Amino acid sequence: MVRERVLLSEGSSLTARETMTILGSRGIGVDVASASGWPLASFSTWCRGVRRVPSAGRDPVGYLRAIDALLASGRYRALLATHEQAWLLAAGREHLPHASGRLAVAEVSAFEQVQSKIAFAGLCDELGIPQPAWHEVRCEADLDRVGYPAWIKAAYSTAGRGVKRVGTHAEAASAWRALGADGAAVMVQAPARGAYRQVAALFDRGRLIAAACSERIGLGVGGSAAARLSVSDPTAVDAVHRLGRRLSWHGGLTCDYFADDLGRNRFIECNPRTTEPGNAAEAGVNLPLLSIALATGGRLPRTPLIARAGVRTRSTVALALGAAERRGSRRAVLRSLERALRRRPPLQGSREVLTPVGGDPLSLAPALVVVGSLLARPRSVTALADSAVSAYAVTPRIIDRLRS
Repeated sequence: MVRERVLLSEGSSLTARETMTILGSRGIGVDVASASGWPLASFSTWCRGVRRVPSAGRDPVGYLRAIDALLASGRYRALLATHEQAWLLAAGREHLPHASGRLAVAEVSAFEQVQSKIAFAGLCDELGIPQPAWHEVRCEADLDRVGYPAWIKAAYSTAGRGVKRVGTHAEAASAWRALGADGAAVMVQAPARGAYRQVAALFDRGRLIAAACSERIGLGVGGSAAARLSVSDPTAVDAVHRLGRRLSWHGGLTCDYFADDLGRNRFIECNPRTTEPGNAAEAGVNLPLLSIALATGGRLPRTPLIARAGVRTRSTVALALGAAERRGSRRAVLRSLERALRRRPPLQGSREVLTPVGGDPLSLAPALVVVGSLLARPRSVTALADSAVSAYAVTPRIIDRLRS
């Protein structure tokens, strides 16, 4: 029986799909706001409805007004920002009078300090949070500041877009010209060694409510974590705690970092929202449920809730997409599927969090479509990923349009 209903800000991202699973499997009805009639999260037994809204990227004011009209209906206990709409919702509060007591996002001034990779790097320096050497690129000579190989990064990008690894000055110059088109800010950063990890946290006006650390054990598109192992990393939790306290952060905050064999962490990016909460939920930290409580004034833990270590999760379709991107062959796609379904190392004991067909049979439909597309044309992965990203991306231009 459905006891309550919530609204997701979009339905195309992996985060939205995992959030659907976490809430739906616990008896909470979930609706999805979407410009598309059939977003990824709609293919679920637990999806109660897709509410058509204008595209946030093309009509941000129309999107916000449509969201507010849905909240005004009284159907939803809470609105969860599942991707970059968190920034838009923070910047467009004046268009959301009915979101009070139903939405937990930080002030837009706090978003501006972490949404940009350059601003985040500057804040890490200010707080003493360790990171690889970096420099803002203002002229071509700045490209050589950290040596090679290096990463050239657009200040604003998502899902691995806007980031290029370079090995020479010529490659760096080419990447800078491409990423810095139209005057966009660009930075150069040295590589970080070690295991790729994320620390996901939830804050109540700067007070840490919960945190979960995970390590990538399976590659997705753009180097993302398509399979995860929850880990204990108090140093990373302390770093994100300092960050959230400094910003008086409200809502979800996720940081990417690398941990080397000596236990040293190097932070590389901040996502000012909750991302892909499946592993954390399996490890005892249910970020979507806690986010509902935070938004609505519900009960929250008095001391920070920390996820337990040793829990493995996987997203089988995301693993197939990652294999197609790296290898570009049917054999690689099939091999990744076989490894995931048989739970071969390092996926032994892992639980599916993206398309849990056993409990949610409808989730098989998009999985079959994606896998079928990859087997027919493995290199179609770029188009598939770009289509999903374009459905939820929010850019500085959109925020500027909203303000003007």
